[in-house]
Amino acid sequence: MNNKQIFNYNVEVYDKARPQYPQELFKDILLYSAIGSQSKVLEIGIGTGQATKPFLNMGSIVTAIDIGDKLIDYVAEKYHSFNNFHAICDDFVKYDFNHSRFDLIICATAFHWLPKDLAYKKIMALLKPGGTAALFWNHPFPNRTTDVSNLVNQKVYEKYRPESKPPIEFSEADCSQRCEELVKYGFFDVQTKLYHRVRTLTSDEYISLIKTYSDHRKLPVNRQVEFENAMKEELDKIGGKINIYDTLDLYLGRR
Repeated sequence: MNNKQIFNYNVEVYDKARPQYPQELFKDILLYSAIGSQSKVLEIGIGTGQATKPFLNMGSIVTAIDIGDKLIDYVAEKYHSFNNFHAICDDFVKYDFNHSRFDLIICATAFHWLPKDLAYKKIMALLKPGGTAALFWNHPFPNRTTDVSNLVNQKVYEKYRPESKPPIEFSEADCSQRCEELVKYGFFDVQTKLYHRVRTLTSDEYISLIKTYSDHRKLPVNRQVEFENAMKEELDKIGGKINIYDTLDLYLGRR
């Protein structure tokens, strides 16, 4: 399966299983960028539009681009009532925006799929002077050794996915590289912020979430099924729930 198309399948499941972003994150983007009604916003890799609505609600003119045709069809329907929304099915680094310039460019848990050098340069070229780039990710961590549900998760991964690298929880120390990249490519007033939360999912909800992960989608189908069944069985033995410790990182820079 092509990496760029790996999320272009059951988009309804993806939209339901993937977590939303915290309102505090959007408030920080809006405060930094100072955009408002009629500001032009570009969203790279919109997916199912989980980071889109706050900008539509404030009246900004949002252009979204994604290479997945099913994803674009989904968000076009999802936000059909907004006349300030336009979706494009194409490759961001190849698409000709025809001299369009934007006040804000956002990319939510998708920038790592892009060729870094080309993506940074294109974002810089597409921003108006003083415009803002906002890159952010969610890093779920269900592997704390102090959490019984996380220990069960580790046990199943070790049995059915022994090739998986030992997970490391995202921390503030991991932010420096991204900040250095923004400075390297010409952005100034670079800022970063972390957000933390804990989500508790039922075993069925967790299986649905696992099904949206790119590394899981690449497994042979029979291996996926074995892994999912084992995970549900083991979690159900301890009450049918798992805690996920999320760290979200936001990076802001100006052109």
